Amino acid sequence: MSDTSTNMRLKLPIACFILEIILIILFGTLVQYDHETDAKAWHNESHHDYENDFYYRYPSFQDVHVMIFIGFGFLMTFLQRYGFSSVGFNFLIAAFSLQWATLMQGFFHGMHGGKIHIGVESMINADFCTGSVLISFGAVLGKTSPMQLLIMAMFEVTLFAVNEFILLSLLGTRDAGGSMTIHTFGAYFGLMVTRILYRPNLDKSKHRNSSVYHSDLFAMIGTIYLWMFWPSFNSAITAHGDDQHRTAMNTYYSLAACTLATYGLSALTAHDGKLDMVHIQNAALAGGVAVGTAGEMMLTPFGSMIVGFLAGIISVLGFKFFSPILEEKLKIQDTCGVHNLHGMPGILGAIVGAVTAAFATKDIYGEGLADVFPDVASGSIDASKQGGIQAISLAVTLGIALLGGLIVGWCHISSVDLM
Repeated sequence: MSDTSTNMRLKLPIACFILEIILIILFGTLVQYDHETDAKAWHNESHHDYENDFYYRYPSFQDVHVMIFIGFGFLMTFLQRYGFSSVGFNFLIAAFSLQWATLMQGFFHGMHGGKIHIGVESMINADFCTGSVLISFGAVLGKTSPMQLLIMAMFEVTLFAVNEFILLSLLGTRDAGGSMTIHTFGAYFGLMVTRILYRPNLDKSKHRNSSVYHSDLFAMIGTIYLWMFWPSFNSAITAHGDDQHRTAMNTYYSLAACTLATYGLSALTAHDGKLDMVHIQNAALAGGVAVGTAGEMMLTPFGSMIVGFLAGIISVLGFKFFSPILEEKLKIQDTCGVHNLHGMPGILGAIVGAVTAAFATKDIYGEGLADVFPDVASGSIDASKQGGIQAISLAVTLGIALLGGLIVGWCHISSVDLM
């Protein structure tokens, strides 16, 4: 026992120190401020200080940051047995992932003269990538050690950056709120990892993994923070002006409609008519996921409400009926139900985005078409082709997520054998 405890006592510190030293060296070698952050570059241009992107983006960054560290962490505390793990490991993974994401996303998007240029927008994008990792964490919670979670985060961040580059840079996909790049990718990556890590005896301890009054109360803290700040999340990196305004508004109404659908269906599907707190804590957020891709598009307020309403219904039905099937038939133990909150609503969001994009015209968007669909506005492709690109992007995301999760899951098993 003493050998085992000593072994565990040394592994995590060594891993943390080595990883952080490597990150510091890579940052020192490759990373520098962008022109809006660098003192010399900024003052070489003639403009007012309040035109700096910091004043436009930082409020959104703050909201996203709260979602990552408080929202996601506390959302998973409903499991009485894993309350500390959900908050504590969430903190660890997020702190590592945002640094690694800065490098990985920089390699694909932010290289200038051999250097990665970073500013407030790159901080937001790093948090987005981290959010995808935390979604996967929700699927494997209780099955992995901190060491394994760091390994998973390292590989997932890398694959996330690859998928994001293929979609946004090569294909020209529009996915402002990340229904595909963040939610669908994170959910199905995590589901594949947890499938490989399947533990047949886990169902025997289900009674210990259930919620109690105070754990549900803590989880609602995460839910409320996520619900409140989701309009900022979806609109954080959209173009300034009407695009950002429209994205926040579409998300706002989608979440509201989703919440009513969640409460209604939760009571309807219960034998005693009582609300299931797991539904309220999770499904009420599905509207933010489902409107992510089309949020910046001319979805219209009532269209956003329809999307949110459908997302709430899909999510509750997933928790009630589909999760047991996943576990019994496919041997996928989805600890926090990420398939119901992020997976299926993410696919719905991708489909809504594809349909909305296919009907984008100059008559509807006017000169704003160049902001939302620059390739359509320039005439290089038509709207129907943009819709097709959106649909193909969903398939690419699912393929990379499933294959990547499969590989990382086997790496986890190997790491356990080595330990």
